[in-house]
Amino acid sequence: MKVCAIGLRGIPDVMGGIESHCQQLYPRMVKNGASITVIARSPYVKQKKYTYEGVNVISVWTLKHKFLETFMHTFFAILYARIFVHPDIIHLHAIGPALFTPLARLLGMKVVVTHHGADYDRQKWSPFAKKVLKLGEYLGVRFSNATLVVGKTLTELLRSRYIKYARKVCYVPNGMLPKFLEEVSSSHLPQELDIKPQNYILTVGRLVPEKGFHDLIEAYKNSKSTDKLVIVGDADHIDEYASNLLKHKSDNIIFAGRRKGEELHALFSYAKVFVLPSYHEGLPIVALEAISAGTPVLLSDIAPNKDIQAHDVSYFEVGNTSQLSEKLNVLDSLNLKLDKGIFLSKFDWDIIARETFDAFEDLDTH
Repeated sequence: MKVCAIGLRGIPDVMGGIESHCQQLYPRMVKNGASITVIARSPYVKQKKYTYEGVNVISVWTLKHKFLETFMHTFFAILYARIFVHPDIIHLHAIGPALFTPLARLLGMKVVVTHHGADYDRQKWSPFAKKVLKLGEYLGVRFSNATLVVGKTLTELLRSRYIKYARKVCYVPNGMLPKFLEEVSSSHLPQELDIKPQNYILTVGRLVPEKGFHDLIEAYKNSKSTDKLVIVGDADHIDEYASNLLKHKSDNIIFAGRRKGEELHALFSYAKVFVLPSYHEGLPIVALEAISAGTPVLLSDIAPNKDIQAHDVSYFEVGNTSQLSEKLNVLDSLNLKLDKGIFLSKFDWDIIARETFDAFEDLDTH
């Protein structure tokens, strides 16, 4: 079974939920017997062709542009796949790339779409762009051979919205990061950040409006917390929002940039709490990473975050900075600790990879 993946920036260690999803999923599918080719976006990978844990990665050119990048690259990538890769199945990630599902089908390829979240809810999109993304969702569900969805609530919503195609819509979640289940030494905490174990609040993600980092900064400033706030991540495109966030940088509000490997593992493991104040998610891998590391979590109460099923006290009303500030004030009295074993049984990458492989194999034999 030959699969070509399109819609992600690239792997490995390219920041983003879809990229993390693919980095965990595809090497496991290779071990199950699949041949996987990822078509990456040229601005995010350094080599033209390389292999990562059995996954072939090919860089195809695209313009690095906040609005045009995804659509331009998906179009080129589908043509490249048809001419040079000859896959049995195209695996499209997210509803922007899903706009091109009919093109891939017209070119004679089977298509699986993974729906990573209702991107049309993101604040950055104009009304026109939101309509285009909703069209992408429809075309993906309508013309794909199968649609996999990372969120349980979103799966139910799509099945009710597209009743005629509901049988093609399957729930296949994101997973916990096995490496983060292991212990890591605090010596891997970045020395230049000047932080100590259990004396900092952590959040991780791109510096974009839907992540809600502006709310977290406001809540932190209004709290009585003496812990530092560490924001890991940066922006693919430095815009006004990212620039305004960075203006809050201080001795206690630390913008740590992108981190990976043992540094990121340690940052998760030794945080007092991980906070995700986002307005939009699919099923947040960063929250599952925090749970993997044994770190308590505070999450906004949007449906994808609620799908994780953390303790009720772990949630706060999205956008309610006063409520979040109060939780930061009383962290030590909140019961935020979660049983990693229970969550691993629900969000196990090995099981997820097997279910995805089986769904692909079923298409490949029909």
